[in-house]
This record gives sequence, structure tokens and C-alpha cells, in this order.
Amino acid sequence: MAAVVEQRGSVDGIETRWLEAPADGATTPVLYVHGVPTGGWEWREFLERTGGYAPDLPGFGDSGKLASFDYSIEGYGRWLRAFADQRGLERFSLVVNDWGAVGLKLAQAVPERIDRLVITSAVPFLAGYRWHLIARLWRRPLIGELAMGFTFKAAMRVQLDRSNRDPVPSEFVDEAWKHFDHGTQRAILKLYRSAPSAVLAAAGRDLGSIKAPALVLYGERDPYLPAELAQRYADALGGEATARVIEDAGHWPWLDEPALIDEIASFLRD
Repeated sequence: MAAVVEQRGSVDGIETRWLEAPADGATTPVLYVHGVPTGGWEWREFLERTGGYAPDLPGFGDSGKLASFDYSIEGYGRWLRAFADQRGLERFSLVVNDWGAVGLKLAQAVPERIDRLVITSAVPFLAGYRWHLIARLWRRPLIGELAMGFTFKAAMRVQLDRSNRDPVPSEFVDEAWKHFDHGTQRAILKLYRSAPSAVLAAAGRDLGSIKAPALVLYGERDPYLPAELAQRYADALGGEATARVIEDAGHWPWLDEPALIDEIASFLRD
């Protein structure tokens, strides 16, 4: 297992915290991109196996939460490119979950730099998707702010547990709650409000330019992002892509099926 260390620095004007672990010489560096409401910490077990980088996106975790940042698909895509360039990732593999799908904006901008791609329960940059109920509440002015204001730790635990077959580990809830401050709440609201269905579809119009081998995994029980999106994503990509629905698993499928961590790591090493 590789040792995971915390790093901090400025990326495109944002004070950034990321987790980093060395990869063996045979493995292309891996960039892990988290979603809502987590941070780079959700990838620790993956980093131990593959090495790579897992930043806290602007607005999340211990990274800066400036009101002036562009909390949109485009804004995060630009920021991730700055992060990859600053780390010297001339060629890398990419792993995304949930709103970590913003990493696909980076992949479409530099498809020749992507070695392998893993998509797990990601927001669909595809036509025809209608946001789930909680997202629809967050997208509404005032209603979204009230929903955020009345989110307490117990309520967060209920939603996180609802997202998976088994209760999520207490340390997962603790870490998510620790960083769920006003800055993160603002980032979530701005991100969802920036992304009506037409914007989601437009964000994926160049998915076919990504020719890297891909593995697409969705949990059968995911209450937010339906499992049929796995095959739709695989079909939209331009290279060999394998889609799998993980039986009886949820939004973070590796929490219900820990063997997926080694499976994903093996795919990234092949």
C-alpha cells in the first residue's frame, strides 16, 4: 500500500488541499475527482492501491471557497486542467464519481492525455436527464437556501444512508459533515443551478472524443442517478467502454462492494 500524504498549494488562485500518493513506475498517474458533498478524502483507499492525486475541489473540503469562483461545469473543468498542468500530468488516468463528472469536461478538452477512464455513478452529461427531487429543491432560489439551512448532521446521515444498501461508515458521515459549511453549501447550490438539462447535455457533446479504455459502474440501488445511465455513458464514449450495474449497491458502489476498489485499481494498472 502506498503512503497517502496531504499537500497544499495555490491552483489557479485557489488555495487547494489534495491527497497524493506515489505510483509505481508501471502505473500512469491517476486523477480522482469527487462529487457532492464529499472531498478528496473519499478516494484514500484507491490512492493507497494506485497512487495519484485526489484534490478537494474549490468549495469543498479544505480547499478555498471563494464567492467569486465559477461553480459550474465550465469553471471546474478549467480549474482541473490547471491542477493537472501544475502537477505535470502530461498523461493520466481519470476516475470520477457523482459531480466529479466535471472531470469529463477536462477529458474532452485533452482527450489525447487520458490513458484510462473510470466513471462511477456520475452526473450524466447526456440528453434527457431530469434532476432528482433533492437537486430540484436545491435548484430553486430561497427553497434551496432553506433546505441547506435545515440540513443537520442527522438529516445528512439519513440521506447518505439512503444512497447505499448498507449504512455508510460513520467516519464517512463525520468527514462530510465537518466540511459542510456555508462555503460548501453555496458551492453546491451554484453548481446545481448552473446545470439545467440542456447544459448537462451540451457538456457531454464531445464525449466521443475520449478514446481511452473506460469502465463505467453504477449501483443498482442508487436513488439519485439511475443505473441505466451506465450503458448510456459507455455508448457515448469513443473508445472501448465496459458498463456494469453493481447489483444491490448504491451511489458509492465501493462502500457496498469493497472488492470494487481492487477491481478498479487493477483496471487502471492494465
